[in-house]
Amino acid sequence: MEYFNKTIEDLLESYRPAIGADYDKYKNHVYRVFLNCILIDHERGNVEKYAIAAVFHDIGIWTDRTIDYLYPSIDQMEFFLENNGKREWNNEITLMIYWHHKTGRYDGKCQQTVETFRKADWIDVSLGLITFGAEKHQIRQTRKMLPNLGFHVFLAKKIFRNFFMHPLNPLPMFK
Repeated sequence: MEYFNKTIEDLLESYRPAIGADYDKYKNHVYRVFLNCILIDHERGNVEKYAIAAVFHDIGIWTDRTIDYLYPSIDQMEFFLENNGKREWNNEITLMIYWHHKTGRYDGKCQQTVETFRKADWIDVSLGLITFGAEKHQIRQTRKMLPNLGFHVFLAKKIFRNFFMHPLNPLPMFK
């Protein structure tokens, strides 16, 4: 399975200074989510949207140094779209990012792409235990090709630290 995507490569490279030492673990997470999207939704017209959403969905963790990263991530994405002639995708990709941690099914505008992106992230966050009917062998192949490199441990530490700082809102990214 090929995993090179020019949009992902270019965008991630532009954020390399902000991401720093976490670059490889985030890059692998971005690609796993992106490839899960392609595995679920075969509509070629959505590939670029998934690439953009995958890069930006968690980027606020680094750009704004916060675990409450949904709005900072959306702000970064909006700036990119505005400056790259893709403003018409703003609402759809905003919904993809905003709802990507939703625990239940998303029903609303842009349902196909938002729900696909939500499922794709949950497949990765669950380490492939949740598949939403996607081919398990392909999920395993993607995870082998793009190892975790401690991404989930990194997130767990951030969430744990946030729990002590904000015990009444330990998971602000969940909607």
